[in-house]
Amino acid sequence: TLFPYTTLFRSQVRELLGKPKFDNEVAERTAVPGVATGLAVTGTGGDVLFVEAANAAGDGKLTLTGQLGDVMKESAQIALSYIRAHAAELGIDSEAARESFHVHVPAGAVPKDGPSAGLAMTTAMVSLLTGRPMRSTVAMTGEVTLRGLALPIGGVKQKVLAAHRMGLTEV
Repeated sequence: TLFPYTTLFRSQVRELLGKPKFDNEVAERTAVPGVATGLAVTGTGGDVLFVEAANAAGDGKLTLTGQLGDVMKESAQIALSYIRAHAAELGIDSEAARESFHVHVPAGAVPKDGPSAGLAMTTAMVSLLTGRPMRSTVAMTGEVTLRGLALPIGGVKQKVLAAHRMGLTEV
């Protein structure tokens, strides 16, 4: 029992507070190629979002789902254009980069918009095309340009707090 002016030692924290509330949802969801962990700012603070990518033979079209706003849709188009233009540098077969893609941001009932998912969208598609899953400890945020630059973002405090809540260690 703790009383006023009692010293609390680091070794007691876990015993008194219990196990952390987050499960390893991020590790489970990012264990396969084609999924990236992004960060967003919502009306209630920061949030972690997952960007999922799938591809199939087709006419090269891009399908976007998850109730994405216009700016977020543009971010996905920019990501795909960058990947197609730089496929060789990224270690991607140029024919595979010309396939049709579907990018989905789950929680489809929740509207999403803004440019800072561009980095996660790019990473999800590159992960899919290279067959390399993303590290489960990493979350990302940033607008991507056609030249592949990651631009500055807003809401850093809210996004970092959201990452911390989910047990992510790198942003």
